[in-house]
Amino acid sequence: MKVILLQDVKAQGKKGDVVNVSDGYAKNFLFPKGLAKEASAAAMTMLKEQQASKAHRLNIEEAAAKETAAKLQEITVTIATKAGSAGRLFGSITNKDVADALKKQAKIDLDKRKIDLVDGIKTLGEHTVKVSLYPGVSGEFKVSVVEES
Repeated sequence: MKVILLQDVKAQGKKGDVVNVSDGYAKNFLFPKGLAKEASAAAMTMLKEQQASKAHRLNIEEAAAKETAAKLQEITVTIATKAGSAGRLFGSITNKDVADALKKQAKIDLDKRKIDLVDGIKTLGEHTVKVSLYPGVSGEFKVSVVEES
């Protein structure tokens, strides 16, 4: 019997897959637990529509991420902080500091987890910061760290 999985089922497949299972397994396990439904013509049409809708939404999200990456390329964010001798900062500039400055200065709201700063910024000067916006889409912008006066 062909069924459409409504949730991930171990050893059968992932949500949205059309799989062939025995009649007893489908009627006694999958259907009562709401893990699958029968693959009728109407259900298959609905599944194809859902998959097309999901693909369209993912394309829109990817296009938005590419647009944001292009905007970020031209941006330089300035952060003022206290520094000691030889340009070393007291502490460091973190992902959250960079995200807040980006939101305040460039009006781009970016999740701090998408900013790739391993140990933070610990010196004065201009630094290039990489951002992971979407799977396969990344961008970078400059952060200028100046001494607070």
